[in-house]
Amino acid sequence: MKLLIIEDDKYLSDSICETTKEMFETEQAFDGEEGLFLAEQNIFDVIILDIMLPHMNGYEVLKHLRKQNIMTPVIMLTAKDGIDDKIQGFKVGADDYLVKPFHREELLLRLEAMVRRSGGMLKENVIAFKDLKLNIKNKSAEIGGEILKLNGKQFDLLEYLVNNKNTILTKEQIFDRIWGFESETSTTVVEVYASNLRKNLKKFSYDQYIKTFRGLGYMLSDNGEGNV
Repeated sequence: MKLLIIEDDKYLSDSICETTKEMFETEQAFDGEEGLFLAEQNIFDVIILDIMLPHMNGYEVLKHLRKQNIMTPVIMLTAKDGIDDKIQGFKVGADDYLVKPFHREELLLRLEAMVRRSGGMLKENVIAFKDLKLNIKNKSAEIGGEILKLNGKQFDLLEYLVNNKNTILTKEQIFDRIWGFESETSTTVVEVYASNLRKNLKKFSYDQYIKTFRGLGYMLSDNGEGNV
């Protein structure tokens, strides 16, 4: 799972990275504009967002995200404990609030609770779609109790589709999520892996559930309607 930390205090940001490394793959932004740009890619499972940021404060960042219908869960960080600040944060779309300084254990518990509310499975390490089960911890997969063999990043692609079922994921979103912004390959690799994933799922007739939106991206659909 991916966590975006938007915090201008590098020491605190690095500390959060260290604290959450067993739960998340983390990415950091040190000002509001950079944070908004990364968050707009909509490839994160949770965002930790400081209020007092250079260039654009946390409230403004969150307003822009919610206006674009980006509903990634957000925990806001603040040095203030005033009720007015909390009210403002919740009004613009925050999901939770954490006052600095905070304990490591509290941050982890809040993150775990947030992921669970949004459909993630941190402790069980298993996600499911119909009879398909993916074990995130050991990257194994099975359908109806039979092992599904997945190579390379096919597992990561299927995991991303399952976590966002019935939602169209663009090729760019998938590429950024799985291969990363700084990858030297191109988005055409997404088509290659999607095709290979379908071949592996065909044995179980689960290839029908991956819907292709030509020129746009892919969606794991409950009804298996095919391509669009």
